[in-house]
Amino acid sequence: MGVPVKGLKKDENTYQLNENTLERIYAGWLGKVIGIRMGAPVEGWSSEEIQKKYGELWDYPVDYGNFAADDDSNGPVFLVRALEQVEPGRKLTAQDVAEALLNYAPYEHGFFWWGGYGLSTEHTAYLNLRQGIPAPLSGSIQKNGKTMAEQIGGQIFIDPWGLVSPGNPGQAAELAREAASVTHDGNGIWGGVFVAVCISLAFEEWPMEELIEKALTYLPSDCAYAEMVREVLKFWEKDKTGDWRVCLAFIQEHFGYDKYPGSCHIIPNAAVMILALLYGGDDFARTLCICNMCGWDTDCNVGNLGSIMGVRAGISGIDYEKWQRAVNDLLICSGTMGSLNIMDVPYGASCMARQAFALAGVELPGSWKELLENHLESCHFEYPGSTHAMRVRLEQAEEDENGDREYTAGEGCRQEALYRIYNTSEMSCTGRRSLKVEAEGMRAGAKLYVYQKTYYRAEDLYDNRYEPSFSPRIYPGQYLQAKVLACGIQGYVQLYVRDLNDGELLSGKKIPCQKESWLDLEFVIPFKRGACLGEAGLLFTAQEEGSGGLFTAYLDILEYGGEPDYEMDFRQECLESWCEHWSSTQREVTQFTRVKGSTWLEDEWLHVSGTDFAETYTGSHTFGDYCLSAEIKPLCGEKHLLNVRVQGAVRSYAAGFYGEGKLGLLKNKNGYQILAETEFFWETGKCYCIEVQCRGAVLWVLVDGKRLLEYEDCEGPYLRGAVGMSVFEGSHCAYRNLRAEGACYRARSEQ
Repeated sequence: MGVPVKGLKKDENTYQLNENTLERIYAGWLGKVIGIRMGAPVEGWSSEEIQKKYGELWDYPVDYGNFAADDDSNGPVFLVRALEQVEPGRKLTAQDVAEALLNYAPYEHGFFWWGGYGLSTEHTAYLNLRQGIPAPLSGSIQKNGKTMAEQIGGQIFIDPWGLVSPGNPGQAAELAREAASVTHDGNGIWGGVFVAVCISLAFEEWPMEELIEKALTYLPSDCAYAEMVREVLKFWEKDKTGDWRVCLAFIQEHFGYDKYPGSCHIIPNAAVMILALLYGGDDFARTLCICNMCGWDTDCNVGNLGSIMGVRAGISGIDYEKWQRAVNDLLICSGTMGSLNIMDVPYGASCMARQAFALAGVELPGSWKELLENHLESCHFEYPGSTHAMRVRLEQAEEDENGDREYTAGEGCRQEALYRIYNTSEMSCTGRRSLKVEAEGMRAGAKLYVYQKTYYRAEDLYDNRYEPSFSPRIYPGQYLQAKVLACGIQGYVQLYVRDLNDGELLSGKKIPCQKESWLDLEFVIPFKRGACLGEAGLLFTAQEEGSGGLFTAYLDILEYGGEPDYEMDFRQECLESWCEHWSSTQREVTQFTRVKGSTWLEDEWLHVSGTDFAETYTGSHTFGDYCLSAEIKPLCGEKHLLNVRVQGAVRSYAAGFYGEGKLGLLKNKNGYQILAETEFFWETGKCYCIEVQCRGAVLWVLVDGKRLLEYEDCEGPYLRGAVGMSVFEGSHCAYRNLRAEGACYRARSEQ
């Protein structure tokens, strides 16, 4: 794992992981998301500007609705996935985290601030890595200079390394040091170590002052970060006023922005975090709000404190109505994988929880083992208060003032709301909790939709600061499953998806609601050309007035997955211009996430062109065995490819024309390498049908129906992933009739 962290000898780890640990990981990750949402509207403001605008700020400054992507959540949720690539028995290294960064961060757009080489620390390190400069040299003072290396990013992306190390501060410190060194050095690393250790210690019952003191033992005593923490501690101990603003004045005088170089130095922001921890009275909301009113890099600072205080307080210490309901478990991201950019908070928490137990060598408790190992991406509602970003919409048979309105969790934003959803322990089928749905006044013929949004358009989001783009989370050919119990009404329930391109509702069989027993529902979505599935969930239809005026249902599991069977019609897509909604230059082909290069539409063709390379992806990261085919028309250059099993920008397979007179099959493992090739004399401007079949570790490549290449990957094969297109060395290619088929392809191959 690299050089051991300086500081006192690690204490013996006596913390016992259990079911409560899982809930605290969820509370910590939820706290991070809450903190980011609190701080984002006033990011970069001074405390004086905040006070002038808001006075005392004890709430969210802005009602965001659907809060868009933010770098403070992008970095943590994607970089921790480096642990998935570490073989059993090997320790995480900085280069593992570096490759996760290259895999999930698009080239100079989205993800984080692309301020320029030598101005943005992360941008600088990313370009170093792209040029083959390995980590940790990529983020070092030696390479980038002290000012660049000691900006705030060393601590703002660090939270997961504490969350995967419950009660194990030594492990948290080592993991954080490796992760932070990819982009930072010096105090930039020590800030990351300090925050990760604080999160790890928060799983235990340390008094706040002792927690801070213990975290300091993992830092060199003479580093500027540790010296700042000790100075703020001393001031707090001597301060008789108990007024945090008095301490803020001290920090502004001794550790203000004017004392440090660069665009956003770590020391001033860490100082107000220490202030808030000490003056927050060990209260989740008070601690976060004080930090937010201190100003500077508020979303970063309050987000870090949200993780520490979320773990420390647990779910019961986070007021649902004030803080959790607005989030509704939704987390929008802006990485390379479009289906991962629509995420919910429980999914991120569960990924980290699974890693925490694996690192500790402890088996997951009870039903959590099955849930996290085999149903990680399902909506299970086992975390208290969780909703998995579910929504509810009521359509009455006759329009009235409450007809066709949409609310997120809770009773809605209006007093006269007639329906709501919330987490409950009243009923369950597979675990301890479920999602409760209530609706009043449903008339005969009324339709109640309980669903997840599975695709977002520009107009669905509040802002576009970090340029998210999406691929749907569910596709024709895949299955949709649910467990539901409905009572208080005579009617039917059915699973459904909605196609955003033409508005069509595709639905499963209507099942009569049963008051006494749980229903197991399943719906296999039929093949459809040109679909963009934007909703998935349950549709309840009333036959008569609800008994007592109240309809109640419980949803225990909602899950979708399986193999795709669909074809894209590029005449149904558009080049979505985000600048029409936000001040942005972002233009993306709908359903696609672009790594680099230019993409555009002309009639039924999708064009891909770039200088050195261009890549764009669609489909789900969960696709397994399938066949991908498309008509391609090379227009310029010599390298024109289809991508399969795409797991990000540095992990995929590609097949197609790879040089003059050549057909190739390649593997991207942080750089493309040829697996197999053969002669094939293709012509510029001519159309060809390229087909790539994936089954287990074996791949076949066909051109115009003729199988020309076969290869079995015996060295770390990619077994799941999305689809895409790519060109290299200044090439330009057009694609149409992109088809992904799973079960149908498998049935044909078995005949």
